[in-house]
Amino acid sequence: QAYLSYSNVAALTHLASKTGWDITRTLDNVRIWTHEEGAALALRVEMQVKVPSDIAFSLLSDFRLRPRWDRHFLTCRVLQDVSEEEKIYHVTAPPTTGHKPRDFVILVSQRQPCRPQEPYTVAVRSVTLRTEPPRPEFCRSEILCAGFQIHSSGSSSCTVCYFNQVTSGVMPYLAANLTGSSKSIEDTALECIKFLE
Repeated sequence: QAYLSYSNVAALTHLASKTGWDITRTLDNVRIWTHEEGAALALRVEMQVKVPSDIAFSLLSDFRLRPRWDRHFLTCRVLQDVSEEEKIYHVTAPPTTGHKPRDFVILVSQRQPCRPQEPYTVAVRSVTLRTEPPRPEFCRSEILCAGFQIHSSGSSSCTVCYFNQVTSGVMPYLAANLTGSSKSIEDTALECIKFLE
């Protein structure tokens, strides 16, 4: 369990520190980047938010609030309170064309910065839980590495960076976006900003 928590945070930190991100879109307060390495595709969405970083952290680390602003989350319930910094959730996502709705069992690890220049971190990865086996009405999907880093940019504003290492389970929600036929990433980012502010 301790190893899972550590590797969850370490994987997000590693993804965030990669170089060679390509910017794909810029709006007023949202920038979208992608990173390709072999067959692996990662996404980074940077949002400028007018709230203190600790407030953004407390709102983004409670995944029960996620359906309020992210339409890719239909439901989200806590399965296990592992510790103060770790929770396991069951998430359901809407069906994409021709597919069953998806569901995920995820570990969410939250970390406050140890030093002033470090970001707040909310790391996400799929885990297996014997008490929550796959169900026939859902397509059980996997999140390899995702989450938020929140950097303070003053007493009343911060930069929220969302990362996702794209898997086949997440790809249907992003494919149309990356080809330009949909704006769901931008719309979700704008909803996130609105929710936080």
